[in-house]
Amino acid sequence: MTPKSNLLIGVIVVLLVISSYNVDANPADFIQGLPNLGIIMDEVLLVEPDLVPTALLSMFETIQMAFIGTIMGVVIALPLSLLAARNLNSRYVYAPVRALLAAIRTFPSILWAILFVIMVGLGPFAGVLAIIMYTVGFVAKLQYDVIETIDSDPMDAVGSIGVSKWQLIRYVVIPESASHLLGQLLYMFDYNIRQTSILGLVGAGGIGFYIITYIKFFEYGKAAVFMLVVLATVLVVDWASISIRDRYIVKSQHGVGAK
Repeated sequence: MTPKSNLLIGVIVVLLVISSYNVDANPADFIQGLPNLGIIMDEVLLVEPDLVPTALLSMFETIQMAFIGTIMGVVIALPLSLLAARNLNSRYVYAPVRALLAAIRTFPSILWAILFVIMVGLGPFAGVLAIIMYTVGFVAKLQYDVIETIDSDPMDAVGSIGVSKWQLIRYVVIPESASHLLGQLLYMFDYNIRQTSILGLVGAGGIGFYIITYIKFFEYGKAAVFMLVVLATVLVVDWASISIRDRYIVKSQHGVGAK
């Protein structure tokens, strides 16, 4: 390793130690707290089985919230990403759209949830609106980055025959970026399920409402049951996402008929 690399590593280590001290990050406290996990697991075994259907129903509500928020967010994000792409529009078009998307991304979903709880009241609808806004900001950003990396040769070839911008988008841009959009949709759905699980902190519905309520009343065993349901759901969704990616995205990139 070069002296510059050693110096960089040394600076990083020093900053890590200083930052850990400033935020009271003590590994000894973590080790001492490990036995508390056993206490929580003991409480889980004492939970009444009747709680499981409630956990499953609230998880189903969370999945529906994430599904609606993801689909609607992607539908809104796609045209915005086309407007924000520099290779499709002038600066007077893409600059303000990018500024709008940056403003949307500034706030995490839980802050959007607080805003929408104030607007529409407590409940799942506020959570859905928060997920939509969060999805719009990030999917549009990811998608216009993809659009700007599209090979210019097919775009120039189609443009040279005098097609309109809409035809260029329909026959070149969207097909070239479709696999990336599907991957982004799957990723955001997976992420939004996890994110929706904590929006109950501000009264935005879903399984997070129960988790936060039980934690407030120190009923950690019941909260753990709901968290285990979230874990199982995330694992299933992750497995389904991998299967869809392997079937549609990987095949589209390598060619179904390739030999």
